[in-house]
Amino acid sequence: MARNGVLAVILAGGEGKRLGLLTERRAKPAIPYAGVYRLIDFPLSNCMHSGISDVWVLQQYQPHSLSDHLSNGRPWDLDRTRGGLRILHPFQGTGEQSGFHEGNADALYRHKAFIEEFDPDVLLVLSSDHVYKLDYRSVIRRHRETNAAVTMVTTEVPMEEAGRFGTLRVDGDGRVRDFAYKPEAPESGLVTTEVFAYDPPKLMETLDELAERDGGGEGSALEDFGHGLLPSFVEAGNAYEHRLQGYWRDVGTVESYWQGHMDLLSPKPPLDLDDPMWPILTEAPQRTPALIAGSSRIAESLISPGCVVRGRVERSVLGPGVTVEEGAIVRDAVLLHDGVVEAGAEVTRAIVDTDARIGRGCRIGADGTAHDEAVEAEDIALIGSGAKLPEGTEVPAAGRVEPGSDDGRFTLADEQE
Repeated sequence: MARNGVLAVILAGGEGKRLGLLTERRAKPAIPYAGVYRLIDFPLSNCMHSGISDVWVLQQYQPHSLSDHLSNGRPWDLDRTRGGLRILHPFQGTGEQSGFHEGNADALYRHKAFIEEFDPDVLLVLSSDHVYKLDYRSVIRRHRETNAAVTMVTTEVPMEEAGRFGTLRVDGDGRVRDFAYKPEAPESGLVTTEVFAYDPPKLMETLDELAERDGGGEGSALEDFGHGLLPSFVEAGNAYEHRLQGYWRDVGTVESYWQGHMDLLSPKPPLDLDDPMWPILTEAPQRTPALIAGSSRIAESLISPGCVVRGRVERSVLGPGVTVEEGAIVRDAVLLHDGVVEAGAEVTRAIVDTDARIGRGCRIGADGTAHDEAVEAEDIALIGSGAKLPEGTEVPAAGRVEPGSDDGRFTLADEQE
């Protein structure tokens, strides 16, 4: 069978435990971002602008919310008679490749037969919890020029954050000479962005070897890319990097998700979401324009369609349909779709999930305004989707209110770890 160019596979099946309450009722790629988008919109939009028309989405955890958003792929020009968007779920079948996958490398291995049947020239594997813009054609060109088994898209991050990722060292030609997966003491701030271009035959051969060696499953070399797959290619001298020069942020933790929104509110945002040459596309219902009342005061904030603002909003992002009543104050916060902050309530340095209601006079999150120091997960209050906080409820910075709660009870961040 003739090889079919580029196949993009978006890995969208992880539980996203590091995001806590935000992923209890939805898949991580379906989490709203910047008010009107979802996290998976970024790789999908990049694929569309890069001219990639065959895109598969591998789902597993809480698939319904993501499937609803993906619809038929129309916003990303993937609703095609041939090719286009294809959603793959775990399946029960004969052989070892059926069932639930235990990590991203295992996910590819379990869909090995389908990938081989498609027979791509390049397999582009993408994560779905990173915010960035990238023309994948440049990655593919680099990959073909070097004849690599894998080309890793890389970026520089602060050393204190590098331990969350796969770190690497490269030589003057961009060949990866050393790789460490989530090291406790990272020696480099150069990390993988979870964007990989693979040579499919070399990939499948290596996955077979890893599966034969230890059988796969949780804790095996076949679990995540960093456990066995990437080290094998690096050791063989057949892994190269492609440096991403623009903005990139992993928003898979509470603090990075919050900080990613704060990045958008800087005087010169590092990520232009209004670029007519590279728009981020999404599937969303039409809402009326936001209503900004005369009693409101808004500064350095993003206000989505359908919002009604009568109170005070500072350095915050309001998703579609959010209501801030007169006398309420929202600071340094992210409020997702259709939440309500009643009169006299204060929400500071918090993430409030969809359909939550903050009662009159409630105090949520940090005291005063946010400081300039690094913010940790314990500094950010989380209010779960559909929670209804009674009048006068106080939730501290590290407070966590469960989805659907109506009694004002909370736990602390360290109690959920």
